[in-house]
Amino acid sequence: MMRITVKRAIETLDHDVIAEAGSAYEGIEAYKQHKPDVVTLDITMPKVHNIESGIEAVQQIIAFDPNAKIIMLTSHGEQLKVMQAIKAGARAYLLKPLDREKLKDTIRKVLG
Repeated sequence: MMRITVKRAIETLDHDVIAEAGSAYEGIEAYKQHKPDVVTLDITMPKVHNIESGIEAVQQIIAFDPNAKIIMLTSHGEQLKVMQAIKAGARAYLLKPLDREKLKDTIRKVLG
């Protein structure tokens, strides 16, 4: 459900969504294939192929492309995980529920 919400919000901001992923592993593979300008990842994602979280996805995407621009989505109370994601290379984070204006500002900031 969150993926649909994020996709719709991004599209209403006149950005194209070129790939979606249901797990951190799929997100890594989609990044390698499409190399998007910006990635949104949830911190909590299903475990597939021993990739347990969005944080691990950040680490692997950054190892593949140190210039990747990643925005983490998180719930309240996950501050430690947010800091781990930022340390791993995420450029920003947004709290759920997603606010369209904050998403717009964050994408603008991350794209520089």
